[in-house]
Amino acid sequence: MFSSHVMHWDFALILIFLATAVPLLGRRRIRQLMQMPETTKRDRLALYASTIAFQWLAVAVILWRSSVHGISAARMGLAIPNLALTATVSIVLALIVLANQTLSLRRLAQRPSEVQGIMPQLALKIFPQDSVERLAFFAVVVTVSVCEELIYRGFAQTVFGAWFGAGARSFVVASILASAALFSLGHIYQGQRGLIATFIVGILFSSVRAWTGSLFPSLLAHFVADWTAGLMAPSRLRRALASAQATGDSPCFDQRPRR
Repeated sequence: MFSSHVMHWDFALILIFLATAVPLLGRRRIRQLMQMPETTKRDRLALYASTIAFQWLAVAVILWRSSVHGISAARMGLAIPNLALTATVSIVLALIVLANQTLSLRRLAQRPSEVQGIMPQLALKIFPQDSVERLAFFAVVVTVSVCEELIYRGFAQTVFGAWFGAGARSFVVASILASAALFSLGHIYQGQRGLIATFIVGILFSSVRAWTGSLFPSLLAHFVADWTAGLMAPSRLRRALASAQATGDSPCFDQRPRR
């Protein structure tokens, strides 16, 4: 059985890897993409394939080591303790995320000057541009939604909760903040604004996971957020850029990942 308050060496190594290697590798990959004048279909499909392979490998290692120490699937959030609560929260959270994404992307066409920083240009390089790429991107979104929720809200939040002392309200809050911080670090390539945004999202998703005891609400919301962005962002960004060029209010892209 899994022992609380025991810092297993393999869990510590996994968390160190998530806090250091994952952010550094991600930032290096993004820097390479941003240095490319443009990406080809082959580049994007290769990126999708490597992302899928890496994330499922990470999850396989985590599930292996978790099973060795007796962490059940239910304890990692792969359960539905309360069907009515989980279903209701899943629908509400997904609708909130969908509305936020839609309004944010719609605002791009109305305020071209907001199209600045690394993320808009990165989106134009990596998001799908035809039906084949959209199919591959769908597999990426499913992978990222499942794997990142398992990694950060399933594994990390469970381990932090055990180390801090599961049960006490203050320790539950500490595990939520710690897992959200780790999730945010994994998106360091998005710069300061991205770090803050993902930290807030991490707190929201981790809180929902603690409340419902299930990963499914945050998993669905994660999928909705990424899939909506992948489908809508390219056309919205091109429209905003065209509008900015027509009005002479061209946005300034900072192509360097934040340090």
